[in-house]
Amino acid sequence: MRGVVTSMRAVTDDVPLLDDLMPWSVAPLRLGRPWVVAPDVRTLRARWDALVSAGDGEREALFRPTRARTLTSSVAALPGQRTGTARLAREAGPCPRPVRLAHGPYDEQWLLPDHRLLDAARPELWRVADERQLFAVEQGYVPQAAGPGLLVTAALPDGRSPAGRPGRIRPLYRRPGGREPNVTPGLVELLRGRYGTGVDPEDLPAWALVAARPSPAGCAVPLPDDPAVWAAGVALGRRMRDVQLRGARGGERPRLPGGRRPYVRAALPARPEGLAYDVDGEALLVGDGGRISPVPAGAWEYRVGGVRVLELWFERRTAPAEPGTLEAIRPAAWPREWTSELLELITVLALQAQLEADRPDLSGTALLTRAELRAAGVLPPPGTARRPASVLDQEEEGPEGQLALL
Repeated sequence: MRGVVTSMRAVTDDVPLLDDLMPWSVAPLRLGRPWVVAPDVRTLRARWDALVSAGDGEREALFRPTRARTLTSSVAALPGQRTGTARLAREAGPCPRPVRLAHGPYDEQWLLPDHRLLDAARPELWRVADERQLFAVEQGYVPQAAGPGLLVTAALPDGRSPAGRPGRIRPLYRRPGGREPNVTPGLVELLRGRYGTGVDPEDLPAWALVAARPSPAGCAVPLPDDPAVWAAGVALGRRMRDVQLRGARGGERPRLPGGRRPYVRAALPARPEGLAYDVDGEALLVGDGGRISPVPAGAWEYRVGGVRVLELWFERRTAPAEPGTLEAIRPAAWPREWTSELLELITVLALQAQLEADRPDLSGTALLTRAELRAAGVLPPPGTARRPASVLDQEEEGPEGQLALL
């Protein structure tokens, strides 16, 4: 039987949520203190050195204790990280090796991966983070705000939302090495039968990148009844994914065609204080005199949660910090690598805006409903699918150097 189908004009409550399709999710990281993240590695090492060289009273003030973490907190090392587990009050060792962090939408920064520094690091994410993993990050619902409902990253995401309303983090795989897809049991088989073609678990987040839309209940992902619509959407979503991954997982770094690639036309100042856009010249104006072009209007106007991404990226690198804090330790002048990262961000946003303009119009498309998925036995997903898998193939160091019991 073909089952029940509906259109986008039907009641949205019967459109599946991403929570129905990728049932295991993790709450955003709660870092607890902003100084553990920075756009460059040198800054993090300087902050760590300032912390461990400070006296007891000064060290506590610099650390910024919370109810979750103090200088005497006893916690295990994060999975896969070889950091100290002695209490920070007596820490005198070298800086932990920073790791890449997706610090909100389209902003890749660096993080000190020390469990003693992070209020809620979500160890279950660290256990499955590897070169095969893909993280789907829901963007928090903001009524009538422009922007995508879902983004993907290969870097560990903190799940931050620019509008302050966090969504959920959904790893594609429940185990390291690309094993056990985080897909509701029976869904892939159902879609293969419906579309009469191969459906891969990686097709699901690709389709969701194209079709997902924020809703008060979560990220809604309409599933088409038409195999041609599905195939076209998955192909478009895979291109979006490759752009957002920026060369991770063996892909190529995104590039605009010749003649449309952004270049620095006038050197950026050492301490730029503002960002503006020249519409007629398709140029990004950085501080007093800095100029980058061509910058398509789609890149400048690109927003997530209603917030312009380029302005947020720039603000996080230039906003003043309170003197005497670890956040105040930062480069004295604009580093050259930040310019390279800005050029790549412009490229990513320009390409993403182009791809989003090609999204299929599903307004008249027949859809698979939640009712049909329930009738097929796919929904609701079993409780075990909503819990993290047991990952016991590596030892983890517990507090004070003891072996962690998993």
